[in-house]
Amino acid sequence: MRRWKLIALLLCLSVFGFCFLTSSAFAQIKLSYSIFFPAPHKHSVLANEWGKEIEKRTNGRVVVTMHYGGTLTPAPQVYDGVAKGISDIGMSVFAYTRGKFPLLEVIDLPLGAKSGWAATKLINDFNSKFQPKELGEVKVMYLHAHGPGILHTKKPVSKLEDLKGMKIRCTGMAAKIVAALGGAPVAMAMGETYDSLSRGVVEGSMAPTEALQGWKWGEVVKFTTENFGSSYSTAFFVVMNKGKWNALPPDIQKVIEKVNGEWIEKTGKAWDEIDKAGRDFILKLGNKIIPLSQDEDWRWAKLVKPLLDEYVKSMKAKGLPGEESLKFCLEQLYKIQK
Repeated sequence: MRRWKLIALLLCLSVFGFCFLTSSAFAQIKLSYSIFFPAPHKHSVLANEWGKEIEKRTNGRVVVTMHYGGTLTPAPQVYDGVAKGISDIGMSVFAYTRGKFPLLEVIDLPLGAKSGWAATKLINDFNSKFQPKELGEVKVMYLHAHGPGILHTKKPVSKLEDLKGMKIRCTGMAAKIVAALGGAPVAMAMGETYDSLSRGVVEGSMAPTEALQGWKWGEVVKFTTENFGSSYSTAFFVVMNKGKWNALPPDIQKVIEKVNGEWIEKTGKAWDEIDKAGRDFILKLGNKIIPLSQDEDWRWAKLVKPLLDEYVKSMKAKGLPGEESLKFCLEQLYKIQK
């Protein structure tokens, strides 16, 4: 009898041990993701698909929970929130904490990127080459940047003289560009722009074409000027808490790295898709798109060149390789868009 009891006890212990080891080996890793875009936005949808793809490839061992619309951390606090562990992952804009990422400000300059795909490829190439120390407190998943920020106005602008003195809604780097081109920059939040355009408080705005549909500006402007030579972009990040990353098993890290590489391409293309949607939206409304002639585009590009020189000078004062960074970006962008 004792013998059978002993055997039964050993069997129970074996089963319990197996279940414990199995549950430990396949315990779910739960990751929180903070993003400022609202849930229906194309980039929120893509970010959610990124998490679902990782869940699929890890057979459910990793589960990513999305927190949309800045509900976990507001857009300017997303990066610090990830670094401090308020969220495990986050997506936002570098320029929302201007000065914190000085070397990466090169991406926001008027480099002349003609697509979101090109700008997105450029920023990831830049990060791979320079590995900026300013990103050292987090683990970079991938970076991206929107398509060309160009001019949208209530009256036609086909040459510099048409823009002179016009009140143009813009912020950050775009405000410097407008001033350099002879316009009158007016600082204003995106959400206030539609009403200000409709009432004539401002006469135009600088933004990627997607804003014409996404923010409905196409209803209150009539012209879009393709000033690609003086266009700007805005750099975005997707980062993970460094401690959380280091705690992940190596096989899961490999899966995430693989998905990250694929999402660089997907996200760059997504920017171009929503830019195209914005373009299609205004054409249906009967708005006019004005491509600058090559000579005129060069005139605009020449006027914003001092902003590039200003960046180099600023980086030099900080002991950072600004000249090398700018040279790399201009040469790399030329190769990408060739």
